[in-house]
Amino acid sequence: MSFLRNPLAWRKRYVEGVYDMPSTPAGVIGRSGHIALQHFYSGIPKEESIQQGLEYLRRISDTDINFGVAKSKRAQKEKRASMERDYIQAVGFYLERPPRHKVIAVESVGTAHVPGLALPVKAISDLVVESKLDPKAVDIVDHKFVDSFSTLGSEKPLFIIQAIFNYYTVLSEFKRPVKRFIFQECKKRKNKDGSSQMRKHIIHFEDCEEEFAVFHRLLSDATEEITRKRLYLPNPSDMFEGKNSFDIYRLGLVGDEEEAVDTVS
Repeated sequence: MSFLRNPLAWRKRYVEGVYDMPSTPAGVIGRSGHIALQHFYSGIPKEESIQQGLEYLRRISDTDINFGVAKSKRAQKEKRASMERDYIQAVGFYLERPPRHKVIAVESVGTAHVPGLALPVKAISDLVVESKLDPKAVDIVDHKFVDSFSTLGSEKPLFIIQAIFNYYTVLSEFKRPVKRFIFQECKKRKNKDGSSQMRKHIIHFEDCEEEFAVFHRLLSDATEEITRKRLYLPNPSDMFEGKNSFDIYRLGLVGDEEEAVDTVS
């Protein structure tokens, strides 16, 4: 996704190995929430799990956060306090009635060699759980802390691509049929109407024959594109890294020579 959105930013990060882009407050809150749920589903008590995520959030330095319009020290301090409140509220919503699973693995990192693809694929699965459709199969669960619920259908390309990456790595690692990819969303701000803060979207892999074909074609085409000698151009309209990629291009900080790439993820 990074390559499709902004080739120059992709090259800087995944070829040059420069990871210097500050995270948004929402991104930091999301990662902190993942830390809390990682501990919770590993068997750690609820309150301790929340504290682990909070400590992670507090360890992130100010220089690693994109505060946006909050430029002064006072404004940034207030923003950090707001981030902590949002984190505690969001994780509290999730753990008030946490989805129950028969957990097989937490934060499972996998690499798979897929027939027909030149490069291995890599993915991290938040949870690998016993499928409720078939005890001999598994489901993959992905946690997302969001400001608003996604209008997710099986046709949404970003989620389908993520799901298929995880499908192949979990299939390779656990050698069991992979039935579903479950996106478990938790809304960070309390609903005024008192409705649930949780919503899940489910992708059934057995219904995704066409999506698998498109996935293979997209990765094959992207692999061919990155292996040829090419110019890496910025995408100034990229809302996340547009300015940074344009500055890199303007200063000539990233070259255009061919590089070997080990994996795609």
